[in-house]
Formats: sequence, C-alpha cells, structure tokens
Amino acid sequence: MSRLEAQLQQARAALSEDLGIGQIYGRLLRVTGMVLEVSGCRLILGQRCRIETDGGGELEAEVVALDREQALLMPLTAPTGLFTGARVRPCPSDASLAVGPPLLGRIVDGLLRPLDGLPLKAGQQIPWRAPIANPLWRQRVSEPLDVGVRAINALLTPGKGQRMGLFAGPGLGKSVLLGMMARYTRAEVVVVGLIGERGREVREFIDDCLGPEGRAKAVVIVAPADQSPLLRVRAAESCHRVAEYFRDQGKDVLLLMDSLTRFVQARREIGLAVGEPPVARGYPPSAFSALTELVERAGNGHRPEGSLTAFYTVLAEGDDQQEPVADAARAILDGHIVLSRQLAEQGHYPAIDIGASISRVMSKVTTEQHWLQAVQCKRWFSLYQQVRELLPLGGIQAGKSVDTDEAIARYPGLQQFLQQQEGEAINLEQSLRALALLTGGKDA
Repeated sequence: MSRLEAQLQQARAALSEDLGIGQIYGRLLRVTGMVLEVSGCRLILGQRCRIETDGGGELEAEVVALDREQALLMPLTAPTGLFTGARVRPCPSDASLAVGPPLLGRIVDGLLRPLDGLPLKAGQQIPWRAPIANPLWRQRVSEPLDVGVRAINALLTPGKGQRMGLFAGPGLGKSVLLGMMARYTRAEVVVVGLIGERGREVREFIDDCLGPEGRAKAVVIVAPADQSPLLRVRAAESCHRVAEYFRDQGKDVLLLMDSLTRFVQARREIGLAVGEPPVARGYPPSAFSALTELVERAGNGHRPEGSLTAFYTVLAEGDDQQEPVADAARAILDGHIVLSRQLAEQGHYPAIDIGASISRVMSKVTTEQHWLQAVQCKRWFSLYQQVRELLPLGGIQAGKSVDTDEAIARYPGLQQFLQQQEGEAINLEQSLRALALLTGGKDA
C-alpha cells in the first residue's frame, strides 16, 4: 500500500459516520404576486421546496413552471416574510401521502393535515402521483350503486365506477343533495372534497348536510376559497388519491367533490400567473387538460373488488349550461344531473330536471323493465313541461293528444315521486317499487 493510500484511509476513518451529504440551495430572485422566481439549484417540475423567511421559519412552495435557468414556484400558503436572496431548499422529489383507515371520520386539509384539532395516526405511505391506469385493465361498470335518493336511484341509476356531474347554479340545493347521498349511500367509504367553498359553508355542510351519520364513514378534505390556488388544486388531487387507495383495498367508494369548477378556476389562476395565454373566457389550455386528467383518475381499477364512483358539482354561472367548464365537463363525464331553478322556485326538492339529465351507463346496470319505466317517466315529464304554461289559460283541450292527456294526468304522482325530504332515506329497492307503482308496471 502506498503512503498516499494509507493517508486517504486514515482521513476516511477520521470522518464522522453521521456526517451528511452537502445540501445545495437556490436563491429567491423575485416575487410577483403568487409567483416566486428561483435560480441556483436543480429543480424538477412539481417538486416541493422550502424557502427561508424573515422570522427564521420556512415557507413551503412547489415548482409550477420552468423558464430557462429559473424555476417558477407557487407557495402553498400566503407568501409572507420573504426577502430577496432567501435560501431555497429543495425537498426530496418523491412526495407521498399517509392514508389508511385512521382518516375515516376526520376533516383534513389538502395535504391531509388534520383540521379538527385532533392527532392523526400515521397511515400507509403512497406516492403523491399514481401512474395512469391502462384503460384496458379497468373493470367495466356493471352494477348499480344505491345513493339513497329516489329520483336518482330510479330514473338516473348510477353504476359502480361511473363519473357523474351535478350541474347547478347557486342556491339550488346541491350541497343538501350531496349530503343526502353521503349519508344514505350503500358505498362503504365516502370521500368528500370541499374545494374553493366559502369558509362558512364548510362548517355548515359538515354539521348540517353531512351530520354524524355521514361523517362516520367519510373523509372530508377541505380547501376553502381563501387558500392558495395551488393548495386548492392539491386538495382535489388528494381526494382522488385517498379514494383510489380505499378502492384498491376492495371497498366501494363514493367520491363527492364540490366543486369541479373551483378546481378549474384554481388551475386558471396558476396558468395565468406563469404566463399561459387565455383561450376560452380567460381559461388557459392547461386548465382543461388538468380537468381531464383529474376526472380520469376516478372509476374502477384493475381489480374486480372495489369501485370508485364520483359525483362532481359543476357551477353554471348565471345558470348557463354552455359555459366552458360545464361544456368540457359534460363531454368527459359519464352522465349529468341538472338542477332546475324553475323547480326550486316551486319548492320542488331535490330540484332535479330529469328531462335534461341523463346517466350514460344506466342501461348497463338496470333490467329492461326498469329502463322502460324510467323512459316512460321522463317522457311524461317532458310532455308536461311543454304544455305547463298553457294549462292555466285553457290552451290544452282534452282528447286532442292521448300522450299529452296522460302526461297531465300522471304529473301530480310523478311530481310527488321526484320529491324527497332531506331526512328521508329511500334505498334502491324502495325506489324501484315506487317506480313500478307509478307506471303501473311490474316490479323491476
């Protein structure tokens, strides 16, 4: 052994075994609104970072865009205490979430940190971003899911693994309807995402709409409107990762996300902040691609056990069903339920317009008899709506149209069938018996 080699061995032995590898830091160059410009270290798109603040703490941020030698970050919380030249410490790129049964009955934020003031037991670590499922490996939608709402069970029957949209303007009772489904569904696990809602409505939904009965088997993930757009986006993604975990454990999962519109708006804020051009009413292209990627995470997996059924609320601004988000969502979802302001003003709740609503997989999860009875009810509803305004004026003469006369005669019973009290649970079997009685046919 040479003298040089002996000296190197002595130097290695003298080093402490606990001596860590050197940390490379970046530097904060500029803050523009919610966008932080950083250079000086290698950063990966989507990677988390910690930025030192004036008070000695750290601000957590995430890389949302890359621009030549600079990285553009967006903070998860309000960017306070930042200063030029602040050190930026990259975090490990393999971010993960702790999931598992301890989440049931809990209220957490977009990073699955508890909001109810109670400790949260550690769960199984899963990657933040799961690989995209091969569409040929997915199980087909072949069984109905009981959601406990008669109008949906009987006339818009959802299947296990279906993605449905709940289209509604403000004040039409969508939160109440979601709460009813969360409490009365036969699904074993319910994941509720409150994305971009007002803080007051979050507490009201949990206490009044969800209640102790629904909360016991639910995971509630909250990202109110006053939080950063990045955290709102992460909360929506966390909803799907948690739901995917329980689905892969063999559970029937119902995902209720309110709302898909707020998620797209948060993506719009991020896209415009980093310089993307708006293409449709101020929405950049990335907002709609993110919408598709998010919705495609729901549905059945490759295992025959377990399912993931999703209901997304879509806010129709000014009751416009053709605005960009509503139009894009309708194209990629497996059906839509439309809440009508006209019905709500008549005190008709839930205010479901069955003529404008459809379930694209209903024929695959119901019997032929059930399908024909549902079609008949939708026909009566449509015919009655066409002549409704003429009835008080005497503009409809009996005997002119047999179908119209039958629709007018049947409508009071149909109207009663479609309404349901908030505290009333009606399972699928009861819904089908009531449907058979209404149409005068055999039990489906």
